[in-house]
This record gives sequence, C-alpha cells and structure tokens, in this order.
Amino acid sequence: MKHFTLSRMTIQFAALILLGLASVVHALPNPGMVIDPERTALVITDPQNDFLSPDGVTWGVVGKSVTDNNTVSNIEALLKAAKENNIPVFVSPHYYFPTDHGWKFEGALEKLMHTIGMFDRKGALSLEGFEGSGADWLELYKPYINDGQTVVANPHKVYGPENNDLMLQLRKRGIDKVILGGMSANLCVEAHMRELIERGFEVAVVTDATAAAIVPEGDGYQAALVNFRFIANTVWTTLEAVQAITQTDK
Repeated sequence: MKHFTLSRMTIQFAALILLGLASVVHALPNPGMVIDPERTALVITDPQNDFLSPDGVTWGVVGKSVTDNNTVSNIEALLKAAKENNIPVFVSPHYYFPTDHGWKFEGALEKLMHTIGMFDRKGALSLEGFEGSGADWLELYKPYINDGQTVVANPHKVYGPENNDLMLQLRKRGIDKVILGGMSANLCVEAHMRELIERGFEVAVVTDATAAAIVPEGDGYQAALVNFRFIANTVWTTLEAVQAITQTDK
C-alpha cells in the first residue's frame, strides 16, 4: 500500500510539472507587427521552379508539403496584396554558377543541391538556358517579379542573407519590418528570419506561404514552425497577412 501511494504521488507530481510546462509554452507572448507602408516590405526567398514546380528537382521531397500548405497560391496572394497596396517586394534568390561547384567542402544539403544541379545557371553574367529552368521563377510569379519594381537581391549561396545584398537593399529604402515567405521553411526562410532579427528588423513569418522537405530524418516544415514561433515577432497565415496588408492606411 505504501508503494502504491508513493507511485500515485509521483504520477501526480509529474502531471503538475507537465501542466506547468504547458502553461509556459501557451504563455509565449505574441508581440505582433504593425505594418507601416513606409517601413515594411514583403520578402520572398527562392520562388523558383526547382522548389515549387512538379518538374523541379526537389519535388519528390517537398511536393507534399507544398501541396498541403497551398504554398504556391499563398505566395501569389502575398505578392498580389503587396503590389496592390504599395508594399515593396524583395526577392532573395538562390543560384549556383559553375564556379560554385569548385567548393572544397559542403554541408549535407549543399552537397545534395550541387549533386542534383539545383538552381544551376550557366554563369553569373549569362542567362543562357535560364528561361524555364529550375533556377527560373515559377511562371505564375513572373508578372509580379518582372514588373520593373520588385528588387531582386544578389543570390544567397547557402541559406541566409549574410552574403547577399538583401539587407543593404532594405536599409537603403528605410525598411525595418519584413513580411517573410518563400522556400524552404527550415532552411532559407528560417535562416533569413534569424539574420533579419539579429540585424534589428521586425519579422512576421507567413507559415503557409512556405513548405519544406519531408525526409527520413524528419519533417523540415514542422521543425521550422517551432522556431518561427519562438523567434519571429509574429507568425501569420496568408489570410492574416493579406488582411494586415490591405487594412493598412495607404
């Protein structure tokens, strides 16, 4: 009887600890982000065929997540809302040139991307073979990106914007608030979020305007959601982001 009582007390104590932990998680604040058209931009990472087209080289591992999240249409909804409401749009693309294949060491995903020819271009100063390639924009997005107004940054080479000119382009326009979407959730989107936060930007991540690979090692999208919630100023659905954009005073 004494052993039974001790076990029951132990279980009750453990339950209280779990409840306490749950209350801490649920108590995470949501700082939010107020859109100021003079200081806010939409940033989309890697809106390219190799990620978002069924013909892309990664579709076998990202296709389900892209489809489940309605990612393609949600990115378009963000682009459309931004253009219609004078929110500037920036694209941070991912390109590999022949010289990039001379790297002497690579991380796991870098190795995979180079092996499968992901985002490959003929050269930094050449558009030969670019149209319709895996490195090209998804056709659906071209009217928004190729309108002469969207800022296309230099390519990032690994995941984050540390080595391209995205932040310079944002700062030069007085922008310090970013609505962030694109591909892929636990790699380029998360890396951009982290660096932008570290550099003093406010960041709202649009969770269904991204997606990620599902591989034997795990679901990249679910992994990213945890860090979005912990790190970003706020997380929005596409509907919430569009509403925030369209309700902004012009």
